[in-house]
Amino acid sequence: MSDLILTPNINGVDDFYAELIATHEGLSDADSQALNARLILVLANHIGDRAILTQALTAVTPKEEN
Repeated sequence: MSDLILTPNINGVDDFYAELIATHEGLSDADSQALNARLILVLANHIGDRAILTQALTAVTPKEEN
């Protein structure tokens, strides 16, 4: 079983971030949210490994504070 990579692992991470932000320029909040949803589904399909996807969901789920 593979583990989710949570350390930086993107070549040109700053360039990717700038490209991601530029993709959202001029979009309404609703269109921006829809773009994010489509991007998540495309990347999830590319990953394809349900265990990794479950790890990713767990990693980003807010934890309850006591």
